[in-house]
Amino acid sequence: MMGGWGGGWFGMIFMAAFWILVIIGLIYFIKWLATSSRSKESFPAGGGRALDILKERYARGEIDLEEFEERKRALEA
Repeated sequence: MMGGWGGGWFGMIFMAAFWILVIIGLIYFIKWLATSSRSKESFPAGGGRALDILKERYARGEIDLEEFEERKRALEA
């Protein structure tokens, strides 16, 4: 015993458990940061912006009516 402290294996076990919990906590925190930043950039439901782009392409004549209707149905599905 050094200096009268007789922790022995219990000290090592608790220290290892502490660091394992810290590492797991950091992993979950990083995961949470990654998913929360993606959710801010999510697209609106129903493809609102995509439908606007599709309408613009049809108006410019880049796609014909048949292709417009087909893609519109796919977006609304």
